[in-house]
Amino acid sequence: MTLSNEIRRWARTAGYSLDGWRHAWREEKSLRQWVGVNLASWVALALLRPPLWAVALVFFAGVLLLVAELINSAIEAAVDYVSTARHPLAKAAKDAGSAAVAVLALGFAGVWLLTLLALF
Repeated sequence: MTLSNEIRRWARTAGYSLDGWRHAWREEKSLRQWVGVNLASWVALALLRPPLWAVALVFFAGVLLLVAELINSAIEAAVDYVSTARHPLAKAAKDAGSAAVAVLALGFAGVWLLTLLALF
């Protein structure tokens, strides 16, 4: 594979990712809310100036939360595409995606709690 082909492949892949982000941003209020939480966290980190390890943990936990929300959105879209009928397995898939976001949200809160404990 030539370098120019690899660059074109990478550009297409990046375009697909951007399309996915745009769709999720437009359709998922919860993604926009978690982005707001992340932005507020970064402002708080700048003001509180915790140790670098805490900054890294808060940042990483926040990014993971966005990843979980995007995956949850993908699960919901795929399930809805397959069928709009109510089915226990469709509910289980959507609930598991939602639970993943909830678990990461609790972890994010825990990272913040530990960061604040380290500061005060």
